Amino acid sequence: MAEEPKETKPGFQNPVAGFGVTFRAMFKKRLTEQYPEQKKTTAPRFHGRHQLNRHPDGLEKCVGCELCAWACPADAIYVEGADNTDEERYSPGERYGRVYQINYARCILCGLCIEACPTRALTMTNEFELADSSRANLIYTKEQLLAGLEEGMVDTPHALYPGADEQDYYRGLVTEAAPGTERQVAVSKGERPAGASSAAEGQGADT
Repeated sequence: MAEEPKETKPGFQNPVAGFGVTFRAMFKKRLTEQYPEQKKTTAPRFHGRHQLNRHPDGLEKCVGCELCAWACPADAIYVEGADNTDEERYSPGERYGRVYQINYARCILCGLCIEACPTRALTMTNEFELADSSRANLIYTKEQLLAGLEEGMVDTPHALYPGADEQDYYRGLVTEAAPGTERQVAVSKGERPAGASSAAEGQGADT
């Protein structure tokens, strides 16, 4: 016959051992973080809010390939690509991300999306304050995710650097916008050339 396991402690000692943990913790120094007044410094490779990056001249690195959306295990990313034209160019490639959204109510900040991105357009910042009182506010749009303009950049859309092609951008040969680079009219966003708006108003006045 197999021997029954012996109790290591009598039954009355179990509560005492439990209270012993409590008494030992009572005399330890309490760790209280004064958040949000004092924010804790995160690690350099911390997985925080995403960012859509730009090339040094201001053109967007995202080419609308949707690989980040396919790699996302939480189905938190939505991308719609569109074609660039010489009159309205957002990226050096043939396509760009016309619509880009990340739903932070679903995102688990795993980083698989940035591993899938072939152009390093999508990276993760150290920003971790993403809580909100509305689900709608947790859906970040392209305008919210796109990196800001730095010195030497021109806002999109605008033409390629003269004499450069897509490969030159990804080789790092383009370091800033060419002198005289001007922002093109974003017709896809409803913008109109300055002359067209005044002419339309004049025609309305004649009728």
